[in-house]
Amino acid sequence: MWEYVPDEETVAAGAPPAFLAEVVKKADELVRAAEALHVHGTAWQEADEGARHAFVAGGFFVYMVTPRLELVSIWQVTSDPLA
Repeated sequence: MWEYVPDEETVAAGAPPAFLAEVVKKADELVRAAEALHVHGTAWQEADEGARHAFVAGGFFVYMVTPRLELVSIWQVTSDPLA
């Protein structure tokens, strides 16, 4: 699963709908990849990988995979003001 942290209103406020649709598609891909990589997610004992950036059409977002929670959290979305 994935979610905005602290919430969608705070993280995605004012972002263009087309850009947010790209964020959703990429977040879904990241969840599938994390599920494949961390098959036993809740039993994960190592440190999380830390924050990462994902670039999509119209901008980028900052996220983190937390295997123990089986969660991809999106902390920040930044749309390209020229797009």
